[in-house]
This record gives sequence, structure tokens and C-alpha cells, in this order.
Amino acid sequence: MVNDDTGLQVDFMATIHGVRSFESLRSRALPIPVSGVIMLVASLADILRSKRAAGRPKDRAVLDVLEATLEEAKKRGDS
Repeated sequence: MVNDDTGLQVDFMATIHGVRSFESLRSRALPIPVSGVIMLVASLADILRSKRAAGRPKDRAVLDVLEATLEEAKKRGDS
């Protein structure tokens, strides 16, 4: 789902490449408030792991940006 006004994109997935279980994914997820509701959002490290495992061109295309974002977050102590 995409909200064109805010640019928010939400993906609902039945399976995720590179992730052993939804329980493990949930244990590392971040609670993010969205319109007054707390949503669990996969960690950036898990998103990267999944995109690498999927190996699709559209996933590989964003790896450099996501990896740089994760490195910046680590420097700031956000991850």
C-alpha cells in the first residue's frame, strides 16, 4: 500500500527471503507510531538481509543506499 500524500509505503508479505521466521523478525522490529497506532517495522539490517537473499534487480538497485543508511545509523547509535 502507498499513501501518495505522505509517500508512506507498506508491504504485507507472507514470506520473506533471508529471514528464518517471523518471530525472529518481530524480535528485532522497531515500534513506530503511525497515525496513533504502533506498528512493528522490520529493522534495516533485516530488510538488507532480505533484499540480498531475494537478489532481484530492483532489490540489488537499492542496496548501496540502504547499506550507507545503516552505517550512518550505527555511527549515530540508532541501531
